Amino acid sequence: MTRNVVISGGGTGIGLATARVFAADGDRVLLLGRRGDVLERAAVPGALTHAADLADPEAVRGVAGFVGREFGAVDVLIHSAGGNGLLEPPVGGDDPLDAVARDWTVNFRLNVLTAVLLTEALRDRLAEPGGRVLFLSSIAAHRGSGRVSYAAAKASLHPYAHDLARRLGPHGITVNVVAPGYIQDTGFFGDGPDEERRARLVAETSNKRAGTPGDVAATLHWLASPGAGHITSQIIQVNGGAERGR
Repeated sequence: MTRNVVISGGGTGIGLATARVFAADGDRVLLLGRRGDVLERAAVPGALTHAADLADPEAVRGVAGFVGREFGAVDVLIHSAGGNGLLEPPVGGDDPLDAVARDWTVNFRLNVLTAVLLTEALRDRLAEPGGRVLFLSSIAAHRGSGRVSYAAAKASLHPYAHDLARRLGPHGITVNVVAPGYIQDTGFFGDGPDEERRARLVAETSNKRAGTPGDVAATLHWLASPGAGHITSQIIQVNGGAERGR
């Protein structure tokens, strides 16, 4: 049966790989993101696109209206929007506290507010039973590694997901979190980590390879399947064992 799938951050990286998997399965897919040109270039067969800043309540209300008109019910809601803030415009001035405040605020907006606002806006449209809500966290949320403001923002998704799972569970809706480790071929590191850092990240894994967007997309696709109907309020790590091997 064709499902309605909404994916934030669907124009690049993990979100794009996930959109392609669901579209190939015959589902109707809506790609959300801030940059309309990026969403259009994604060229996911049959997918709809809608550009919006998901950290802006008014813009999210617009998304909810669009989803209502085009889809009605939402079977699968996937939050792939986010980032570590490195690609955002630099802060003006040289006051260190201003820089800290901006860093933490940007990461909260990118990784938490986008997910929470969109979920709450579409919560009443989630299919009952059978709806799926999936969040993208990070290995950093477990280890506190890398950019600590990013790690903290991702970690804050976990209690929200657990609470949401309890609230939506009686309606037959599952809520889970996928926490990737190092995933190559994404824009997370800009042009990519230097070779020394990449080698270190790969060495931390048990299977001695970098993850791919397809690894995460396949996990999200399975969690959205009927076979995962009794899995909820879980944090699924997709990192080749790196979190254990540190």
